[in-house]
Amino acid sequence: MAVSVDQRKLPTSRLPRWHRLVALKGASFTLPFFLGFVVFTVVPLVMALRESFYREQSSGLGFGEETVEFVGLDNFIEGFEDDRFWASMLRVSLFALVCIPAIQILSVLLALLLDSATQRAANLFRLPLLVPYMIPGIVATLIWVYVYSPDVGPLTPMFDTVGIDANFYSGEMIWVSIGNLMAWNAIGFNMLIIYASLRSVPREIYDSAYVDGASEWRVAWSIKIPMVRRTLVLTTMLAIIGTLQIFSDPVLFRSMTPETVTRDFTPIMAIYDWAFAQGEINYASALSIILALVVGTVSALFYRLTNKAPTS
Repeated sequence: MAVSVDQRKLPTSRLPRWHRLVALKGASFTLPFFLGFVVFTVVPLVMALRESFYREQSSGLGFGEETVEFVGLDNFIEGFEDDRFWASMLRVSLFALVCIPAIQILSVLLALLLDSATQRAANLFRLPLLVPYMIPGIVATLIWVYVYSPDVGPLTPMFDTVGIDANFYSGEMIWVSIGNLMAWNAIGFNMLIIYASLRSVPREIYDSAYVDGASEWRVAWSIKIPMVRRTLVLTTMLAIIGTLQIFSDPVLFRSMTPETVTRDFTPIMAIYDWAFAQGEINYASALSIILALVVGTVSALFYRLTNKAPTS
């Protein structure tokens, strides 16, 4: 007997049992992610929040036994007044203002070139462009530390042959060196996401524009890029989150140039130094919460400002 009501619109409780089982089986595939999210994100966040309200205090002018005491918001107040921490935050923010747009522009250009090429050519170049992203971050950093090295790297002798004294570890070049490494690692991933979004756009839209006499540039600027706006918002927001939390790249560069890359060069490096070099776990936890609030606020503002439906 035919069913007059579309079962897809029924609440889950009114669906037949086998439909509910199918829905539960589908949802079960997300269980590993949520378990990992809870164990490695929610639990550490709760622990850090708890630790941030305490501090180790020493009695007897600092010579007595240390005790952990509840200090309320004292760690947060000290964190908001920490000039070194906020200087590192400003340093990374200025770097992000230059690095993220450059990476996004290059990713969009590569995605547009792949989308305009034949399917065979796109398949030929797509994998090589993605290879840098597949290399683990630590390995990629070690590769570029070697490439930048003035003693064994190939770049310094190459620039010397044309009379250019290039010191990739100097204060003027260190952010360029780190930015090049981040671009090399991130462009392939962003390009693939944007290219996949471009491929989902109906080709009839492009054909209609070509029939109306639109050039390739006009189609790209007026149709393709607006069509992938939400994808650009997503990749940019992920880039913001990743850049404000940059850690492994400058840490490895610090091994080559400690006078340029200081121990509080980035916010995460400052937090790491407080926690594991100076043993101030409670204060480091408070700085971690502050950083999380900053990253979350910036990401939310960016998403709210850019993810609006275009006006007609």
